[in-house]
Amino acid sequence: KDTYTGDTLSDVEEPVVFQPFPPVNQGLSYAIHPRTKSDEDKVPVAMAKLMEEDPALDFRRDEQTNEFLLSGVGQVHLEVSIEKLKRKFGCEVELKTPRVPYKETIRSHVKVQGKYKKQSGGKGQYGDAWLDLSPLARGKGFEFVDAITGGSIPRQFIPAVEKGVREAMHSGVLAGFPVTDVKVTLYDGSFHSVDSSEMAFKIAASMGFKKGMEQAHPVILEPIMKMELNVPDDCLGDCIGDINSRRGKILGAEPKAGSQTIQAVVPMAEVITYASDLKGLTGDRGIFTMEFSHYEEVPTYLSQKIAAAAHQEKAKS
Repeated sequence: KDTYTGDTLSDVEEPVVFQPFPPVNQGLSYAIHPRTKSDEDKVPVAMAKLMEEDPALDFRRDEQTNEFLLSGVGQVHLEVSIEKLKRKFGCEVELKTPRVPYKETIRSHVKVQGKYKKQSGGKGQYGDAWLDLSPLARGKGFEFVDAITGGSIPRQFIPAVEKGVREAMHSGVLAGFPVTDVKVTLYDGSFHSVDSSEMAFKIAASMGFKKGMEQAHPVILEPIMKMELNVPDDCLGDCIGDINSRRGKILGAEPKAGSQTIQAVVPMAEVITYASDLKGLTGDRGIFTMEFSHYEEVPTYLSQKIAAAAHQEKAKS
C-alpha cells in the first residue's frame, strides 16, 4: 500500500534506480462540478488518491473562480478518470468548460469622496474618506498609501479604510470580476468624535472606491497564455492561421527535422479546448505546451459580451 506509480522495487543492497519519467503535457483541462455538497467534500480526497495512481493527472481549485480544475493528456484520459471517481469513490460530478478568470482595472486617475452618515436615534454612524485612485503597471496588484496629515482621520480608523477598499476590490463595477493593478491613496477626510467607528469608515471607503472606479474608465482584463507548438511541416500554415484567428500573436517559428516549433501568445478564452482542436488540425500529429503569461485589456467589442455573460450567470445562481 506504500508503493506508487513510478516507484522501483529492488534489493536494498543493490538498488536499481531509473531516470524519472519526463513531465507529462497536460493539454486539456475541465472544471469538475460536484452534484451535491457531499460530493464536493469527497472530491479533493478522492482526486489525491487518483493522482497517486496516475501522475499524468493534475487537480487544483482555482482561487478566483472557485472551481475544481482537472487536467490530463486528452479527452479520453479525463473521461476515464471521472468514471474512476464515480466508481471507486462514489463522487457524482459533471465535466464543464472552465470559467476564464477575468479581472478588472482602471485606466484613469481620479479623486473621490466616500462618505457614510447614518442617524436613527442614539449613536449614529459617520465616516468620511477622500481617496485618490490611479492605475498601476500590469501585474503590480494593489497598493494602499496612507497620506493623512493633521489628524483629519484618527490613526485607529486607517486600517478600516484599507479593509473597505480591499473588500470593494473583490467585485468590480463592470462585471463583478476582482479588481487589480490599482493604487489607492487616502489623503483626506473627517470624523465625528462620537459617531465615527471602524465600520463607518470601512463602509465609506468601500463606497468611495466603487464610485471612483466608475469614474476612472474601468476595463476588463483577460489572461494571456504562452504557447509552444510542435507541428508537421505541412500543417504550419493552417496552425499559424488558426492561432491568428484566436486573437493570438505569433512570436516565432523554427524548423526541427520535418516539423515546426511555433511560439505564440493567445488569450486563455480562445484556447480552452485547444487540445482537441489541434488534433483536428494536424491529424493527431501536433503537440503543445501552455502556461500563463500575463493579463491584457479585453478588446472593446468583446468587453460588453463578457460583462453580459457574467451578469447572466450570476442571475442564474
